[in-house]
Amino acid sequence: MDLYEHMGKDLFRAHGIPVPQGVVARSPEEAAEATRRFGGAAVVKVQVQAGGRGKGGGVALVDSPDEAARRTARMLAEGFAGHPVDRVLVEERLPIERELYASFLLDRSSGDYVGLATAEGGVEIEALAAERPGALRRVRIDPMLGLRPYHLRELTGVFPPSAREGAAAIVRCLFSLLREADATLVEVNPLVELVDGRVVALDAKVTIDDNALVRQPDLAALRDRFPIDEVERRARQAGLQYVKLDGRVGIIGNGAGLVMATLDVVARYGARAANFLDVGGGASADTMATSLEVILSDPAVRVVLINIFGGITRCDVVARGVLEALGRIEATVPIVLRLDGTNAEEGRRIIAEAAHPRIVSAPTMDEAAAQAARLAGEAGP
Repeated sequence: MDLYEHMGKDLFRAHGIPVPQGVVARSPEEAAEATRRFGGAAVVKVQVQAGGRGKGGGVALVDSPDEAARRTARMLAEGFAGHPVDRVLVEERLPIERELYASFLLDRSSGDYVGLATAEGGVEIEALAAERPGALRRVRIDPMLGLRPYHLRELTGVFPPSAREGAAAIVRCLFSLLREADATLVEVNPLVELVDGRVVALDAKVTIDDNALVRQPDLAALRDRFPIDEVERRARQAGLQYVKLDGRVGIIGNGAGLVMATLDVVARYGARAANFLDVGGGASADTMATSLEVILSDPAVRVVLINIFGGITRCDVVARGVLEALGRIEATVPIVLRLDGTNAEEGRRIIAEAAHPRIVSAPTMDEAAAQAARLAGEAGP
């Protein structure tokens, strides 16, 4: 679960990490009033669960309350990178001497935590790691040992001497937050040294492990404060595992691994997935029908790819579910269906006898993905 910046900064404050003064505004008037509180100049930031705000116009330096109101009105009306915006964060302007970077993340492949630091903050850290890896300090931390003094010295040694003491205090608190909040990522980009020598977290990115939310009720409750796409709302109400993406091929599969593989194969054929939807291991006809209704309600979808490998899920049940869904709603896009595994022949027979004009059968995942890419108008060469 990715937190908004202002939520991450609330956690930072609770863990003793200095951050700028800020006010969450949900209207141009609130943004203007907050700017007045900060002396007439402020920083206005869109609040979305996405990166790239600085380059994408999601951060504005304003010099008056009227300008803050205008910028906020535009952000709320236009959204950001396809994400709806229902709030902005208005913060005080600070005199910055230099920008740094610090983060901790969980490396799932090894089970270790990894600390990252560089004296070049405010940049895309992935690009820096690829282009000049020597500028990025990496430290591996055994979860059983935790953050030790030698880890801290290694990480902060990359910073200018004037910033090391203040940065070390923040880095120590970041690791404490990571552990206590069951986070998989805490990141400050940029971490800034001010003209007066103070070190402050100018940004906050925090990702909480979804599987740990059962023991983090206060953090789990924050989900109710996220704006949600109407299609995603319907999927959540139906108990489906759904994630909205930015492509044109709607994806339905049974099992997270199969769905991820389907996304990859669709991409290999030059198309992009419109979503991730996992119906689980024992999908009933009603679940399949609901899933198809959810996908077809997304106006971006030009074709639906249903990829089922029958184990617990029986392919004949899936076939009946698809036909049941098409009896409830009118499908305006093609539906590519691949069935394999338990009762696959029976499922294919049911589909063939129905002879529905919108259903295109495919015997393999590769052929299904190629068909879907072609029908979406995105097939590669």
